[in-house]
Amino acid sequence: MPKTTKSPVRKLAVPVEPIERRIYLIRDHKVMLDSDLAELYQVPTKTLNLSVRRNRDRFPGDFMFQLSAPEFEILRFQTETSRWGGRRYLPYAFTEQGVAMLSSVLSSKRAVQVNIAIMRVFVRLREYLATHKDLARELVDLKRTTSEHGAHIQEIYTIIEKLIEPPPAPPKRRIGFRSPGKD
Repeated sequence: MPKTTKSPVRKLAVPVEPIERRIYLIRDHKVMLDSDLAELYQVPTKTLNLSVRRNRDRFPGDFMFQLSAPEFEILRFQTETSRWGGRRYLPYAFTEQGVAMLSSVLSSKRAVQVNIAIMRVFVRLREYLATHKDLARELVDLKRTTSEHGAHIQEIYTIIEKLIEPPPAPPKRRIGFRSPGKD
């Protein structure tokens, strides 16, 4: 009976949930921070950033950018991280294309598997947002239609009220003699 060997790829499988929680919306881009990526790749953040610096021409501004101090403060507040210890510089944010480019810079099996998982999460996120855009568009159409119908119903209600209302009584004529010139 032949022995079955476990594939190293199965061992390296990366769960999707931790990746989803590490995607942030910064400057209207869905990004991942260098420290989160380093943790997923199981390398020190310093090593990841050094590899990126050595290959800087592969990471233009739309692939990677450094956060400003106010952006980092907001992010730190949202993620409830401590201000003690840790970083001496502002973190780098990698867009989907930047994360894909990291696979060419970091060539370990772990990096390849993590990149595959991250790309799948980005695709799933895009599909999810596209579905919600369609729903949002349908809700706007429904709201517009109901407001138009509401205006028409109000007009009908006003007309019905006028029909139900008794007509005004004609002015009464005075009976009796009227002298000319006096009313």
